[in-house]
Amino acid sequence: MRPVNALRTASSSTPGTYGTYAVTATIVTAAAMLGAKAVDTESSWYRELNKPQWQPPPWSFAAVWTPLYASIAWAGGHALQTAQGPTRRRLAASLGANLAVNSAWTWLFFARHSVRAGVAGTVLLDLSNAELIRRTARTDPIAAAALLPYAAWCAFATVLNTAIARRNA
Repeated sequence: MRPVNALRTASSSTPGTYGTYAVTATIVTAAAMLGAKAVDTESSWYRELNKPQWQPPPWSFAAVWTPLYASIAWAGGHALQTAQGPTRRRLAASLGANLAVNSAWTWLFFARHSVRAGVAGTVLLDLSNAELIRRTARTDPIAAAALLPYAAWCAFATVLNTAIARRNA
């Protein structure tokens, strides 16, 4: 089942059940694992990139992304339980699309060895984050607030990716 379809199925569950949380956690975990498959910070291509001094060390990315993914799963589950009808379906689709763009960035940057494609991917992710937060805030302001650190980290990633692209043009 595609992530968006799984989220739509979860979004039709009865509000107040843990099934929605289980599905969002599964989908978020799958997106994280799919994206992680492309990451190779030990490749010669990545090691030879001219990176700014303020780039965090490679180990810190897993330390940051783990709680961010947990917050995405929680916020998605919480918001989907609050939303109803077409609003719930659109929210599920927005979350699924966001996770797809999230996973795609690592493939654009690491697998394609393209810092420019990475910039495009992070900009798309920032736009998707804004849309997801806007849509989430309409039905669940608490869940939307839980997504703000994710959006902030992705905005930082855009600045970092852009700096790397400029240094390696």
